[in-house]
Amino acid sequence: MSKTENIIVGISVGDLNGIGGEIILKTFEDARVFDFCTPVVFASIKVMNFLQSHFNSEITLNSINNVNQIKDNQLNVFNVWNEPVTINFGQEDLNIGAYAIKSLEAATQALKNEDIDVLLTAPISKKTIQSDTFKFPGHTDYLAQELGGNSLMFMITDTLRVGLLTDHVAVKDVSKAITPELIQNKIDTVYTSLQKDFGIRKPKIAVLGINPHTGDSGVIGTEDDDTLRPTLQKIKESGKLVFGPYAADSFFGSNNYKNFDAIIASFHDQGLIPFKTLSFGQGVNYTAGLSRVRTSPDHGTAFEIAGKGQADNNSFKEALFAGIQIFKNRNEYAELTANPLKKQSKKG
Repeated sequence: MSKTENIIVGISVGDLNGIGGEIILKTFEDARVFDFCTPVVFASIKVMNFLQSHFNSEITLNSINNVNQIKDNQLNVFNVWNEPVTINFGQEDLNIGAYAIKSLEAATQALKNEDIDVLLTAPISKKTIQSDTFKFPGHTDYLAQELGGNSLMFMITDTLRVGLLTDHVAVKDVSKAITPELIQNKIDTVYTSLQKDFGIRKPKIAVLGINPHTGDSGVIGTEDDDTLRPTLQKIKESGKLVFGPYAADSFFGSNNYKNFDAIIASFHDQGLIPFKTLSFGQGVNYTAGLSRVRTSPDHGTAFEIAGKGQADNNSFKEALFAGIQIFKNRNEYAELTANPLKKQSKKG
């Protein structure tokens, strides 16, 4: 373990042909960021030196081969590999995808070993990461396997949090995937995360319907009446403040979302289209329900602008600070749970 007292944020470098390297460098060129954390990029010093030169970055890099060499106030680069890597910005390349996975696997192992406190993942290409040994559709499913827990894609900003009942599921399979057990599981995960990760003692959660107009009393599908509505009623009877299902088409436009601590959408685009419309460039993809903290920006590799120096690092920076704050919140929650007297004192 490093002797630094700072929160250590491990960063998987993502697809090197995308904008990941650029947004990492831009974020840590602001020296004030080092007051909040000590970053460790899992890649190689050769790759980072190339990126530093390409983007004319003057940031100080510290090449390390073990965590005892981590230094504060520098961008630490943990050498996962030593061979040279050819970067062709904007190109989909299976070889580059393999290096993205090497970085992710090394960073995840460091997280499991508690050598780092938080994992921040730069964007990957879901196409180029596929191989005989890596068959996950993205970060979330892989991390769920490695870290345990009930993972949930939770898109967050300071004022908006959107979770999903189903994430990377084809639309034709959504209704079959939504079962009472899944609904209960996802709501429990969101509820616990709101308490533990965001410090909300009695969360209010809204759930969006599966069908247009929540089925219009069965005219446009019966899934809302047969599955979603009765399950939500049972959960509400258990004491949780869960409401819905709400018709998704008017929920955000009417500003009703502002009345809740989190919204759970039934499927991917139902939740992510309004989320990204309201917060694009500022949103964070947080994987709730895991044993450790992982965040990511709310965008992809952006191959079309990769290497051009045009990438906006705001979402990546927001993901960095969200991870730091959630880590602190979890520690405080654990301390208060272990020491009820302190909790009572805090209330008073």
